[in-house]
Amino acid sequence: MAILVDETTRVVVQGLTGREGRFHALRNRAYGTQVVAGVTPGKAGQDVEGIPVFDTVADAVAETAANTSLIFVPPRFAVEAVYEAADAELRLIVCITEGIPVRDLARVASYLRGRSSTLVGPNCPGVISPGTSNVGIIPGEICTPGRVGLVSRSGTLTYQIVHELTQRRIGQSTCVGMGGDPVHGIGFIGSLGRFNDDPETGLVVLIGEIGGDDEERAASFIAEKMTKPVVGYIAGFTAPPGKRMGHAGAIITGSRGTAQAKAEALEAAGVKVGRTPSEVAELVEGSLS
Repeated sequence: MAILVDETTRVVVQGLTGREGRFHALRNRAYGTQVVAGVTPGKAGQDVEGIPVFDTVADAVAETAANTSLIFVPPRFAVEAVYEAADAELRLIVCITEGIPVRDLARVASYLRGRSSTLVGPNCPGVISPGTSNVGIIPGEICTPGRVGLVSRSGTLTYQIVHELTQRRIGQSTCVGMGGDPVHGIGFIGSLGRFNDDPETGLVVLIGEIGGDDEERAASFIAEKMTKPVVGYIAGFTAPPGKRMGHAGAIITGSRGTAQAKAEALEAAGVKVGRTPSEVAELVEGSLS
């Protein structure tokens, strides 16, 4: 079993005719994902290697029964793309686009409140349920089906730790790249709750980084609600205060948001926290044995 995406996922790619949208949509289709449509205003009637293009998401849904959107549009159009997907009542919206202003993301969060759509991202690698569906840019070749769920703020660390797990023949149920922006869609708590309810997920890996308080809030959720073991990793132990590291949300302000504080909060909740990606894989292996 998987969370968010599976064999029933039917994807419409907003921005399919662009370079990035085309490249990754075709990779996702080659992986086995049902990529059923694309949307580029003004290009209805065209196709990308057999994938039909529509002017609107509503048209694409009506013709193809798409239930998931994958967004590859420039930052200045991304908010409207999310609105359009939500208005079409798609169950999942995966926004890969980076560089969206925080103020615009706050508008998105408000717009989605109370709606049925779940947003992943923006500024994220997407979601993969190995062996069934890949919606985003996570390399499918490093993943293998299994019982470990993974949720991460970092795309690169997602790839590295998934590879470490796969090298040890430890498979994954679903990998969720939630993105590193300070305002985002689904986060640690939303993902942890779904993994906790998933009978085919036996353990969860949480990959965090400096900045914000997502990890501390996740620690509270784990202590109060999780019935499955969690292994953690926090990037940024050597990051200098006041300097943004990589993601827009990865910045230490004063004594808040440090890697040490986050690791301590998780450990207090019973989470084993590795200090390197290899150690994370070792901790997972030990917890599963």
